Amino acid sequence: MDFERTLAEKAAYIRGMMDGLELDAKSKEVKVLNAMMELIEDLAGSVEELEEGLEDLYDAVDEIDEDLGEVEEALYSEGGCGCGRHHDFDDFDDFDFPEFQVTCPNCGEVVLLEDADFEEDSIHCPKCGALLEFDFDDIEDEDDE
Repeated sequence: MDFERTLAEKAAYIRGMMDGLELDAKSKEVKVLNAMMELIEDLAGSVEELEEGLEDLYDAVDEIDEDLGEVEEALYSEGGCGCGRHHDFDDFDDFDFPEFQVTCPNCGEVVLLEDADFEEDSIHCPKCGALLEFDFDDIEDEDDE
């Protein structure tokens, strides 16, 4: 039965063959062969460690891909992001990303504010309809700093 051996198993097999030859350990040639064998064993161990690390990395990337799929599904689903507004996620250049969020004191809903919301001094809570008023007088504009 032929099966695939690991690099460490192959290196151990070669080491066993060398030991079976009963070579003179003091000869220059055997010293070179032993040094090469040690190098092969070290390389085999390093490759196996790299393969294990790579497998862990593949698993982590798969988990990230699954998580991203869930996020995409939530964003692209009919319910959208939950803010009550329609966003065109196919064109991110035109998407107004929320800069601030407020919590409705009436129902506790977290409302994401976009640039367009700052043109008005108030908006209605998308969940309960309560009027949320804003006073931007105390906020310094970045350009004024």
